[in-house]
Amino acid sequence: MLGRPPHVVDGLRFLTDPTFDAPGTYPSGLAKTAPASAAPADLGRIDVVLLSHDEHDDNLDASGRTLLADVPLTLTTPSGAGRLGPTARPLKDWESIQLDRPGGGTITVTGVPALHGPGARADLEPVVGEVVGFVLTGDGLPTVYVSGDNAQLSLVREIADRFGPVDTAVLFAGAVRIPVLDGALLTLDSAQAAEAARILGARRIVPVHFDSWAHFTEGREQLVDAFTTAGLIDRVELA
Repeated sequence: MLGRPPHVVDGLRFLTDPTFDAPGTYPSGLAKTAPASAAPADLGRIDVVLLSHDEHDDNLDASGRTLLADVPLTLTTPSGAGRLGPTARPLKDWESIQLDRPGGGTITVTGVPALHGPGARADLEPVVGEVVGFVLTGDGLPTVYVSGDNAQLSLVREIADRFGPVDTAVLFAGAVRIPVLDGALLTLDSAQAAEAARILGARRIVPVHFDSWAHFTEGREQLVDAFTTAGLIDRVELA
């Protein structure tokens, strides 16, 4: 979902995977089909960008890259941090960083495993790139999971074992399929997103990354159907 407002956690404002360019087709072949629902100027202060990865236009486009220059901290993959400059910090799987909370104390952001398709990491990453997810925790704060472009429920189970149940699950959905992996899912489909929420014991579910691009094969209707079937629709927030 394009241009979604920042997630605010105890006064810190987090933004995920910023894309604000106008509709059109990129040199990569990805096609954006609808404008963002907000412009960078509408978002107000952004303290931290949680960037699943920087290698695909539907996660970071030209306008998003411009926005990063005005954000104090971008957390992303080790390879992405090397490409994005001095305000980007890498998070390896299970590595954490502590951020100061405006009212005192800290928020811990932990990088968690994500794989952008089926199969082994060694086979996937040379084709579709390195991806990371995030978990936000802190004393007296809700636990927030941001999946990034993860397509494997086995990784969700590992994250649930360490952090579950979570208060909010921000789940990248859309059932992305591209020819390079013979049409295999590169992100969760709607049924898998519902299963991920169940595994996590999520009290609040925020599906994102499912519209406004031609390569998304499932959207709002399929998400509503899947979460209704799973008995979780009352926990879902769809903008």
